Amino acid sequence: MEIRVGRVVFHYVAHGAGRPVLVLHGAGVDHREAEACFEPVFDGVTGLRRIYPDLPGMGRTLAPDTLRSADDVLDTLLDFADEVTGGSAHLLVGHSAGAYYAQAMAARRPERVAGLALVCPLAPAPREIPEHRVVVGSGQLGDDVFRGYFVIQTPEMLERYERHVAPAAALVDQAALERIGERWALTPDDAPVYAGPTVIVAGRLDSTVGYAAATDLVTAYPHASLAVVDDAGHALPHEQPELLRALFAQWLARVERWRSRRWWSTPGR
Repeated sequence: MEIRVGRVVFHYVAHGAGRPVLVLHGAGVDHREAEACFEPVFDGVTGLRRIYPDLPGMGRTLAPDTLRSADDVLDTLLDFADEVTGGSAHLLVGHSAGAYYAQAMAARRPERVAGLALVCPLAPAPREIPEHRVVVGSGQLGDDVFRGYFVIQTPEMLERYERHVAPAAALVDQAALERIGERWALTPDDAPVYAGPTVIVAGRLDSTVGYAAATDLVTAYPHASLAVVDDAGHALPHEQPELLRALFAQWLARVERWRSRRWWSTPGR
């Protein structure tokens, strides 16, 4: 499906019906990775419409030259969210750079976000990033990107990479990402930190963004659960799907409890 938001034509896919769930992928991939990782997480959960866009400059969503910074992308994502959700309160999920944008979206419009999930979130100042270490496998499978991304390097993980991650490389607009990347830090916002149900999941072996900065977020978000997962790197959603499913189940239960008593259950919200 496609929808025009200003000068950007977003390509996205959607599954199910009900409360919208906007899922944002990381840099250098497209909606297929997020879809492959998070659809199993929501399997069996009714009443949710999962929406997976290609972010600008990736997949089939082109990035016009008017997008020159992360702030520009953020503004476009907020408009996209308004369009595909009809302005209703929705769940917001992000992996890596997608989680970076998701945090800003929740801070900018907290009344529109019924729950926030941050998986291996990119931080503006990552710290204590560990060396990449393979915990399962010989370290000889796949290409250099696979070997630097996954810490569990089995034939199953290689198949997931080759099917859901690698194909996106040919569709990345490197010039656009470099242009936006020159101003990749979002402008600090004085808005209060998002106060709704939040879950933060980090891989202890994440050699891309680390896990230390993610642990700082649990004190910033007043209703956040935090899990730092061993034997998982930046590809945690691929490597630890059952644990991620359990963590999301608890998060979704908290969202429903909040929904019964908070303002987003009010008609017209």
